[in-house]
Amino acid sequence: MTTTAYGPLAGVRVLELAGLGPAPMASLLLSELGADVVRVDRPTPSPVSDFLERGRRSVVVDLKHPDGAETVLRLAEQADILIEGYRPGVAERLGIGPAEVHARNPRLVYGRMTGWGQQGPRADTAGHDINYISLTGALGAIGRADGPPQVPLNLLGDFGGGSLYLVAGVLAALHHARGTGEGQTVDAAIVDGVTHLAAMIWAERHHDGWSDDRGSNLLDTGAPFYDVYRTSDGGWMSVGALEPQFYTLFVELLGAAEWAQGQHDRAAWPRMREAFAARFASRPRADWEAVFDGTDACVAPVLSWSEALRDPHMAARNAHATVDGAAVPAPAPRFSLTTTRAAGPRTPPGTHNREVLEDWAVRGAPDLLAGGAVVQRPPTG
Repeated sequence: MTTTAYGPLAGVRVLELAGLGPAPMASLLLSELGADVVRVDRPTPSPVSDFLERGRRSVVVDLKHPDGAETVLRLAEQADILIEGYRPGVAERLGIGPAEVHARNPRLVYGRMTGWGQQGPRADTAGHDINYISLTGALGAIGRADGPPQVPLNLLGDFGGGSLYLVAGVLAALHHARGTGEGQTVDAAIVDGVTHLAAMIWAERHHDGWSDDRGSNLLDTGAPFYDVYRTSDGGWMSVGALEPQFYTLFVELLGAAEWAQGQHDRAAWPRMREAFAARFASRPRADWEAVFDGTDACVAPVLSWSEALRDPHMAARNAHATVDGAAVPAPAPRFSLTTTRAAGPRTPPGTHNREVLEDWAVRGAPDLLAGGAVVQRPPTG
């Protein structure tokens, strides 16, 4: 795999200590934006596959070897950013924590990705996306008034409050480092990121009486003009007709113009919802797509993953790419002057041992390759 310069981050070197979930997603995004990302894999592959590892070069380092930590530190000497997703204290015990790395490379940005953060009563305990977002209040706010909280896959915690905040943090710190010569540590915690993502809701709670009662507010299915409705063939349509001009057009096209007045009359919302549901249930989804297509009524079909691949708008945006014969998301966002590309296939761990050490001009590369810390033929599977 070549290291041809692509994207606005061309020339930025990122050292990724292999993990799962939000840290690999952050590295994938940095790679697609043009950074040269090198993943440090373990000699023993993880039993859990993480297909977010595609598109990066791989070096296998045995951190239990006497020279394992030294190998990572020499790689870090040549990097701009380091990303790790270990539990608090693990990197320090391995001898590759922020203090050790900054002693070798004071300009480096050390990005740490965790669920709970580096300190706090839960910091040392295990958890997953669903646990992290439950503590922030976000999970408790998602769902209908008469049902349990609804789990938003692992998009909100791992990737929204995790990966994206890590990327924003390390790039901001890199800007600072390039201006001052001072690297620093970025503590990216999912609980912090998800809390910050909900800034608008927290403001609504203070200024506009947003209720803690799930399914009773404007954007949580409480309002009948911001909800999903089932069609006669079992499909679904989404409605987001918030502004009065969009709402008026929505009820007209739906054939429910009698509801044009009193949009925000909460006492009428239950009857309004019943009327909207009855109208949508009278025709198949394709019919309603045709009715609302190209209008400002803020109505769209609820598509499956497979349908999203075929949607004309998504296709026009080239929202998906193909890697190894399979559809993957195309890089986002888009830039007017620089090029991004979908990350290539995942290569076997250790494929680029010699290439990376030589390309990054790592000190004593021949000795590191010969000494056993860099594993030449790691087991597969």
